[in-house]
Amino acid sequence: MNFIVTGGAGFIGSHLTKYLVEHRHFITVIDNLCKGKKEKLDPVLKDIEFVNIDILNFEKLRRVLKNVDGVFHLAALTDVRESFSREKEYFDINVNGTENILKISKEFGFKVVFASSAAVYGNITQIPVVENSERKPINPYGETKLQAEYLSEKYTKLGINAIGLRYFNVYGKGQNNAYAGVITKFLERIADRKQPIIFGDGLQTRDFVYVQDVAEASLLAMKSKVDHALINIGSGIAISIKGLAEIIIESSGLDIKPIYKEGVHGDIKASQADIRLAMKLLNWEPKTKLEDWLKEQLMDSRN
Repeated sequence: MNFIVTGGAGFIGSHLTKYLVEHRHFITVIDNLCKGKKEKLDPVLKDIEFVNIDILNFEKLRRVLKNVDGVFHLAALTDVRESFSREKEYFDINVNGTENILKISKEFGFKVVFASSAAVYGNITQIPVVENSERKPINPYGETKLQAEYLSEKYTKLGINAIGLRYFNVYGKGQNNAYAGVITKFLERIADRKQPIIFGDGLQTRDFVYVQDVAEASLLAMKSKVDHALINIGSGIAISIKGLAEIIIESSGLDIKPIYKEGVHGDIKASQADIRLAMKLLNWEPKTKLEDWLKEQLMDSRN
């Protein structure tokens, strides 16, 4: 089929693009390369079409989206800390950019699978979190993702098909600070034989989900008969940041302990996905275990 991936030169977008090419779909990547890197797509550049445009440019976007079967909309600004100082820009891209996609979907009739986030929940009171839990983001990034969800609800009432996937902490090769940055930072410091740095007491928990599993969930959502849903995409397993550091240190064989520093404003305390809806609607469940992947990365770095 003929699919578009917006933000396809980013971390998740590039993995999704390669996954879709492997499954014999024709892919056009839209990315303005503000945050993305075209070299992430080097393995498949000859197999795809790449278009450098901004999702805020409605007319250019409309021309590219005119004859497609579906759009995977991942283009966004995603850094929680940065979102506090660049609120307007985050709103423009993450909210207005998403509405552009949805407006064009209404005109041409293609399905949209878009990247939402666990950040829409804010500080969760009941773990694991289910999709109908209260949405109360605690940072501007999470607020933009909530507004994008509201838009999807509005446009599905106007007849389009749109599924929002609430990504939890996505990790994998090429990951950046916006998704599972703590893993990247821990591994980088361990590679330099330095102590991992933990912000806060380390008892905050996260649900880390492998990027290839996320790519599979995205394609299953596109192929599904579901018209509209907002679905958690996580591992269903919570791990504390302290526990993560301990696993990495133990696997490295180094005799070190983490360094603790002051916590980060806007950082959520606990995160764990209830993934039963994804299993039911998409027939999806994650395949890769975080601990296995970490050990593999540390083993590769020593060889």
